[in-house]
Amino acid sequence: MACVTTTSLIYSISCDRRHAPAPRFLYNVKKYNRILLKTCNRLSSMGGLRVYCESKVEEKKVRKCSPCLEKALLTSKSNGALASDEWIAVPDIWRTSAEKYGDRVALVDPYHDPPTKLTYKELEQEILHFSEGLRVVGVKPNEKLALFADNSCRWLVADQGMMAMGAINTVRGSRSSVEELLQIYNHSESVAIVVDSPELFNRIAETFCSKAVIRFAILLWGDKSCLAINGMDGMDGISIFNYKEIIDLGQESRRALFDSDCAGQHYMYETIGSDDIATIVYTSGTTGNPKGVMLTHKNLLHQINNLWEVVPALPGDRFLSMLPPWHAYERACEYFILSRGVEQSYTTEDLRHYQPHYMISVPLVYETLYRGIHKQISTSSTIRKLVALMFIKVSLAYMKLKKIYEGTYLARIPKEPSYLVSMLDYLWARIMAAILLPMHMFADKLVYRKIRPAIGISKAGISGGGSLPSYVDEFFEAIGLKVQNGYGMTESSPVTAVRRLTCNVLGSIGHPIRHTEFKIVDAESGETLPDGSKGIVKVKGPQVMKGYYKNPMATKQVLDEDGWLNTGDIGWIAPYHSVGRSRCCGGVIVLQGRAKDTIVLSTGENVEPSELEEAAMRSSLIQQIVVVGQDQRRLGAIVVPNKEEVLLAAKKLSIVDVNTSDLSKEKVASLVDEELRKWTSSCSFQIGPILIVDEPLTIEDGLMTPTMKIRRDTVMERYREQIANLYK
Repeated sequence: MACVTTTSLIYSISCDRRHAPAPRFLYNVKKYNRILLKTCNRLSSMGGLRVYCESKVEEKKVRKCSPCLEKALLTSKSNGALASDEWIAVPDIWRTSAEKYGDRVALVDPYHDPPTKLTYKELEQEILHFSEGLRVVGVKPNEKLALFADNSCRWLVADQGMMAMGAINTVRGSRSSVEELLQIYNHSESVAIVVDSPELFNRIAETFCSKAVIRFAILLWGDKSCLAINGMDGMDGISIFNYKEIIDLGQESRRALFDSDCAGQHYMYETIGSDDIATIVYTSGTTGNPKGVMLTHKNLLHQINNLWEVVPALPGDRFLSMLPPWHAYERACEYFILSRGVEQSYTTEDLRHYQPHYMISVPLVYETLYRGIHKQISTSSTIRKLVALMFIKVSLAYMKLKKIYEGTYLARIPKEPSYLVSMLDYLWARIMAAILLPMHMFADKLVYRKIRPAIGISKAGISGGGSLPSYVDEFFEAIGLKVQNGYGMTESSPVTAVRRLTCNVLGSIGHPIRHTEFKIVDAESGETLPDGSKGIVKVKGPQVMKGYYKNPMATKQVLDEDGWLNTGDIGWIAPYHSVGRSRCCGGVIVLQGRAKDTIVLSTGENVEPSELEEAAMRSSLIQQIVVVGQDQRRLGAIVVPNKEEVLLAAKKLSIVDVNTSDLSKEKVASLVDEELRKWTSSCSFQIGPILIVDEPLTIEDGLMTPTMKIRRDTVMERYREQIANLYK
């Protein structure tokens, strides 16, 4: 136990015993006692005064700090022994960024009240104040705090403030169900909650107060007067602070701390270690209850230090943040870009207004952009529509030929082609591309140069958190918009591979990022397979998690003794060729679905549903689809139709009158069935019976994860009887 001995002078006059006033927080005790002693000596000459000393032993409080971020404090209070200029903990990046980019704008948050714009200097100070404010209200190092909030500048400040004082945050968004948030709070052993708004607090308060122990709550936005807590059971003893109160407490405490000469007597200073847990991120839970992924400062710093190789962001570049901030992909990218002097905007729209240099998002956003562009084309005049579609077709063909002669055409051919065949292939592609080039350039000048500014991304879009459909990928390449596809998992902090702008091989997730290894193993034997062979993808690197919180069995199932993480994905590594159309693709990783999503038919055939689902989603009539058929003779599908597009198609085909506003389920099913046959005709398997579902699969009904992935198991269970009826 670390202790400190303090001496207090106590005096009394006659029979009126009074103690000396208690010192202010971190008041200079030595100076205080000198002043008190002089006062006592002066009073003793008046008589009736007794002066005596009282010594007591107090336990020192542990004060954990980020060694670089709080270098100034550590230098003055610990003789510089613990201070560092190197990044040991994630919050250390803020001191470096403040010094490099001080008055540059770091964060723009226009849609909250009040709208906020913070420079790098202001952001560093805000984080330090919030961190100190948490200490003032009693948070200790290594305690867990639940951060349930959505995208905003205050989310980042709260997140980094917690990390900077050695606390561990457990994160989730406000759209999650109350049950899920409660489970995360209790499983993580959190002691307090930081919530986005009074609305979220009101939604969860009653359940949390009756089923969890809460020391205090902090509102990031909104007013405490909006809280509906009057008469609520269990609220006694729970302190509630707003964001400004925590900032003000921290600012006042830090000022007193720096003004004090003897603060070292009250604290035992420690620094956060790189292997300390920074955060616990609960997985999306597509196949059951979420598991708490323990990510260390070292895990996250690997991302910050190495993503520059694939995203060469420059100071002053604008990034648009559209993902949930607690998502590991958004989080790692946000830390990285803000270590590079970039301006980060928080919004879910206004691409054209903000004109970002880069946009980080999930495939769904790029699919939405793709559909929006095609909808505009389809609603234009007949001539314009035909011209635009012809241009796109020509450009797609040109880009395919270009990839062939440049050697970036992805093909799973283990054996290297002969030199003669490769040379003929090269010459053919070169000649055909030269023929199509003038038309492609004309299309770019006439059409694509108008589309790109409307989208608003000037340098590149980075897609991750799911599979990017090939048709979307190819379309954006054809119109000249660069999209870098990446891959990772929450368990790997998350990024493990990304396509480089210099080697943007479509159909792949690119090469591994620095210090990261991939291997493909046989699903049954576990033996490592050669390049070009399909199997289970395993990954290893400094970004791989410490494990699942309080779940060693689950950790052991995915993480072996040598540090290899079983991703559960099926894929292959492109073989290295010196000639041929794939000569520049060697080493890129290609994914082909999830091992646990594989459907095994009663015939013994294995089907990867992702291929069929991706093909079907090209239809404007289909909004969502889940392929089914486990243990059946043929495949089926659950389809959520795009009602507006289906009705429009029915009118065009004269199936219904132009004034009709609704369609029968039979007619919808017939149209959707035709579309499925059309778009999946080139796939290895075909879809048989379909179940039309009127209501979309959403996060709110538990059928999608907060990152917009369909929870297959939950969907199957929800529609179990209807699926069974499909096969009767």
